[in-house]
Amino acid sequence: RPLRPGVFVFCTKQDPPNMSGMEKYREELIATAKAIATSGKGILAADESTNTIGSRFKAINLENTEENRRAYRELLFTTPGQWEKFISGIILYEETLNQSTTDGTPFPVLLQKRGVYVGIKVDKGLGEIPGTAGDQYTMGLDGLAGRCAEYYKKGARFAKWRAVIKIGPKNPSRTAVLEVAHGLARYAATCQDNGLVPIVEPEVLIDGPHDIETCARVTEEVLAE
Repeated sequence: RPLRPGVFVFCTKQDPPNMSGMEKYREELIATAKAIATSGKGILAADESTNTIGSRFKAINLENTEENRRAYRELLFTTPGQWEKFISGIILYEETLNQSTTDGTPFPVLLQKRGVYVGIKVDKGLGEIPGTAGDQYTMGLDGLAGRCAEYYKKGARFAKWRAVIKIGPKNPSRTAVLEVAHGLARYAATCQDNGLVPIVEPEVLIDGPHDIETCARVTEEVLAE
């Protein structure tokens, strides 16, 4: 089901053979996918990495410590009002998934009490594909099944995986397009096999001097794969 152009939640009623995990979680996966794609609601990405949030803290002269990151997320998640009417899910960074409020309530439990689904960023960053003009692949497939199983136990019910395609004179290469498709497919299947609904989003970067027609052509090529 599309969330917005180029973003899909993978969840099927007819499972491939030998997918015992997917069969086990089938009804929950379907319910989660429908919930996070509820009309009129959006998904909040609160999964800034330690480095990314550090740059934001620097702008307000705040030290980038684990406690300050925890306090910032608590401030965000305990904001008064009925914001949960407009947010179906929140994507967390792994560190945040393991943190709690000052009164000891785990963040996943806090969000679940507000009717918000907990998501988790499961990739391990980007690496450069050898032999290309700077094309990138997503790291994190190794050990993904075990991590997803642990994330599920801690309350996560959907996942995010960043896959990037850049446009340039020599980009993207055919290798990059195939790598992104392959990585997303393995990530999606692994997540579903462990109870997490995968958000599948091949991110075609808009950076560069190319025109909108070029962007549309590359996006179509990536999605078709």
